[in-house]
Amino acid sequence: MAHLWGIDLGGTKIEGVILDPAVPEKPLCRLRVSTESDQGYPHIRAQISKLCRMMSAETGLPFPPRIGMGTPGVIDPRTDKLKNSNAQCLNGQFLGRDVESDQQTSFVLANDANCFALAEATLGAARGFPTVFGIILGTGAGGGIVVNGQVLNGCHGIAGEWGQLIIDPEGPVSSYGTRGTVEALIAGPGLERFYAQRSGETRKLKDIAARASQGDVHAQATLDHLTDTFAKAIYPIIDVLDPHAIVIGGGVGNIEALYTAEMREKIAAKIFNPTFEAALLKPTLGDSAGVFGAAMLVA
Repeated sequence: MAHLWGIDLGGTKIEGVILDPAVPEKPLCRLRVSTESDQGYPHIRAQISKLCRMMSAETGLPFPPRIGMGTPGVIDPRTDKLKNSNAQCLNGQFLGRDVESDQQTSFVLANDANCFALAEATLGAARGFPTVFGIILGTGAGGGIVVNGQVLNGCHGIAGEWGQLIIDPEGPVSSYGTRGTVEALIAGPGLERFYAQRSGETRKLKDIAARASQGDVHAQATLDHLTDTFAKAIYPIIDVLDPHAIVIGGGVGNIEALYTAEMREKIAAKIFNPTFEAALLKPTLGDSAGVFGAAMLVA
């Protein structure tokens, strides 16, 4: 079987990996270049080309028939243009077509949350589960759906965009102009804002989580807000998709309150089933998930 090439296009770095499908846990190479998105779209394309050449030179391998690439934002199935990217210069561009033209090889693209979900479903914490919902809950909130080892993209290319569900129509405004979304309420900045509004102090999320166990009532209220809102946000996904495993990545995913028996009880109280039996998992691949998932797009 051919080697698996993957590229993770991020806001600050572009990472590439080549995997042997027989032992995908041990990369043949793993290289990075800076994205330098402030220099514009043509420069990002040039950086992707530079990285591909570096990967080929490092391993002595020619470009493969297909390369997987994770992207910020998604490719619109109707127009083939990238949309919903926080790197604004990418929006409206024919990214897939352009990188194929640059490298003279085929590319398979998926957004970064889908790549995270695919990596954890095939190589990581949720390996062996038939259906997996992968969540990235950090500075923002996103998700990806994997069914029998395949990413589900959907009609509009937005399958899994859990972070944009509206939980409280009167809640805080998100970066997309909507109110009370999952992202606005319980992504890292939202939780830090919740704590600051109650305590009058500005603290980082990691500190807030630590202070909850030290008797800080505002920190505990913040964690209660997280788990209550998470239950409200995840139960529609469970009722519709009913995944066998849910993996929670990102900085918020490090908070232990999301994996307790109490958290499971809050979810069970809302879903259309008397008990909640799905696995609720921490990711195991760390910062490898994005680029490994990109490579697995062409497995």
